[in-house]
Amino acid sequence: MNLFGGTISNLEHGLKYASLKNKTIAHNIANVDTPNYKAKDVKFKKLLNDENEKQLRANKSDKRHYDFSFEQSTHVVYSYENFQYRHNGNGVDMDKEQAELAKNTIYYNALIDRINGKFNTLNTVIKGGK
Repeated sequence: MNLFGGTISNLEHGLKYASLKNKTIAHNIANVDTPNYKAKDVKFKKLLNDENEKQLRANKSDKRHYDFSFEQSTHVVYSYENFQYRHNGNGVDMDKEQAELAKNTIYYNALIDRINGKFNTLNTVIKGGK
């Protein structure tokens, strides 16, 4: 029996994505002065589009439901190979990286707040509503 209908699992995958994105951004910032370093990024949308091409399938409870599914797989980290931001071949834009870091931190914190809410609800139920 799934208590939350897969919500905690979905939030967990979101946290894994946000964590990987944060590590990737930190790696880019750490290599801002490394010659010929190409910035890397993590894109969930790119992964979804790639999976969509493989004919998604769904668990259908009614014959009228559309046929699709999304197998849980790892997020894709890719680098901008043909992009050069500096004269030394480095492809890291520090302003962009800092903006992405702030955006990702807000996303991560929102997921943490949502998971805390789920666990607080479960805690209230266990205590009998007290």
